[in-house]
Amino acid sequence: MILETQPDISVIGEAADGHDAVRLAQHGHPDVVLMDIRMPALDGIAATRLLAGPDAPRRTRVVILTTYDLDEYVFDALAAGASGFLLKDVPPEDLVHGVRLVAAGDALLAPSVTRRLIAEFARRHRPAPDRSIGALTPRELEVLELVARGNSNAEIAQALYLSENTIKTHVTHVLDKLALRDRVQAVIYAYETGIVEPGTTQ
Repeated sequence: MILETQPDISVIGEAADGHDAVRLAQHGHPDVVLMDIRMPALDGIAATRLLAGPDAPRRTRVVILTTYDLDEYVFDALAAGASGFLLKDVPPEDLVHGVRLVAAGDALLAPSVTRRLIAEFARRHRPAPDRSIGALTPRELEVLELVARGNSNAEIAQALYLSENTIKTHVTHVLDKLALRDRVQAVIYAYETGIVEPGTTQ
């Protein structure tokens, strides 16, 4: 009901379980899927992996709906390819804003809960990165660090005294050079490689 009131958003399907969600997404090709973690038949993590994981035939952006402290589930969802998170009690305007952000190729990284979850994820899942950070310029490295701390493009632009379009270009270059899908993966990479340490602040 919240999303359908928006002139630029169409709800093309509602699923009763994970299997239904995957089927509807694969046939309807939505820009964004809002995925509950706890669902019958096929849970949200498995469904996310089928839609957004590396073996998905057509990778779909998935936003996980979660309660505040279901950390274990969220770690698994990140690994499955989720593009971000929304709390189940999120205000309606934040839900709409979040869907628009992810549809535009951004990710839901600003809330402190997400930064905390990603930091903990990186601490628990720390494989040796196979991408060379040396490919980044000093400015791109600086932008990556600010992205990893949960800053939006507008906030990074203000901090570095650059235009927001310039920051978008830097973020695109970072993702391309490191072969990362989106900002969520960029944040995980920054923690995995020690560019940002869990618990540090801006």
